Amino acid sequence: MVEQLGELRDSNDAKNNPEELRRRINDEGYLFFKQFLNRDNLLELRRQILTTLQEGGWLTAGTDPMDGIADVTKRCTEGERKYEDVYHKVQKLEALHRSAHWPETLDMMEKIMGRRGMPVPHQIVRLWFPKYTQYTTPIHQDFVHFQGNFDNITVWAPIGDCPIELGGLAVVPGSHKVGEVLNHGFALGAGMLNLDVEKEAIRHPELTSGWHTTNYEAGDFLTFRSLTVHKALPNVTDDKMRVSLDNRYNPVGEPISERMLIPHSPVGELTWEEIYQDWQSDDLKYFWRKYNDPIMPWDMQYSNKGFADTVDRARAGEAHAIQSLKTTAGNKSNTTRGIMSKQVLEEIGAD
Repeated sequence: MVEQLGELRDSNDAKNNPEELRRRINDEGYLFFKQFLNRDNLLELRRQILTTLQEGGWLTAGTDPMDGIADVTKRCTEGERKYEDVYHKVQKLEALHRSAHWPETLDMMEKIMGRRGMPVPHQIVRLWFPKYTQYTTPIHQDFVHFQGNFDNITVWAPIGDCPIELGGLAVVPGSHKVGEVLNHGFALGAGMLNLDVEKEAIRHPELTSGWHTTNYEAGDFLTFRSLTVHKALPNVTDDKMRVSLDNRYNPVGEPISERMLIPHSPVGELTWEEIYQDWQSDDLKYFWRKYNDPIMPWDMQYSNKGFADTVDRARAGEAHAIQSLKTTAGNKSNTTRGIMSKQVLEEIGAD
C-alpha cells in the first residue's frame, strides 16, 4: 500500500507578516517556505560537504561531488564508528556552522518568535545513503532529543534538491497541539526513538491529519515546533546521497539543554577546539556564551525508556533491536549501556 501524502502549505505569502506567521505555526505546528534561503550559500555548502564525503570514500570516484552519487558499498549510518570518521570532518566545516547564522533565517526566527532566536550550537547535518531504508529517521518529536523548552524551533533544509524519493521530511499538521511529550520507544535510525502515531491517536485526535511533505528544492526550508510530530521519508533512489541541515533556535532568555552546547557526535567525542582548528575567522567561536540563556541538565528519561524498550524487544527476538545492542556493545563497551547490551546479547545467545 502506497502511503498517502498531503502537500505542505506554502507560507511565502505571509513571510513579511509576523502576526500571520505566528498564527499559522500556532495552528499547524509548522511553516514551509519555497526558495527562501540564499541559493548560492546553500550550494557552496553542498559543494564543501559532498567534496568531504568524496574524499572520505562515500561517493563514487570520478563523479562530480555536486551530483552526490553514493558508493553504496560504503553504506553506514549514525551510531557506527565508520560513519563518525567522515562525519567529524563534515562537522569541522566552518560553512556548516555559519549556516545557522544566515541573516534571512535569523530574521524569520525573530518574526516567528517575536524576539531573537539564538542558533543552537549543537549543529546537525544528516547524511543518508540510498536504499538503507531500515535506518530512515523514525517518527518523533524533537523535544525528546533537544529538550530545554517547548518554544525552541527546528529549521530543516535540504542541501540541494530533495524530491520525495530522496527522502525529505514529513510532518503531521497540528500534532504539536497534543501539548505533551508522547511515548517514544525503540527504533533504528537517527535518535533511535519512535512513537506509534496510530496508537497515540486513540487519545490524541490531533494526530489524525495525515502526513504532509513536498518535492523540496534547494533554498526551501521547513520550520516546526519541538512537539510537532515528524519523520523522514526513505531514500529509495538507486545511488543518490540525501544531505540536509538540522538547525535549531532557542528564544533568547529561555532554558537550553546542556547537551545543546556541545558538538553533535553520536559515538565519538568531538570538541569545539577540534572543530575550530582550521577556521578562517573567530566571530562565531563560542558565540552562545554572550546570550547567557539558563542551562538545564540533560534529562535521560526519554533515552532510558528507549533503551529499555530495545532490551525488551531484543529478548523477544526482534532482529533490529539485537543489531542495536550489538552496535552499543561495540561502540560503548565501557559504559553502563555497553556492558548491559553485552550481557543481554550473551543471555539470548546473540553475542
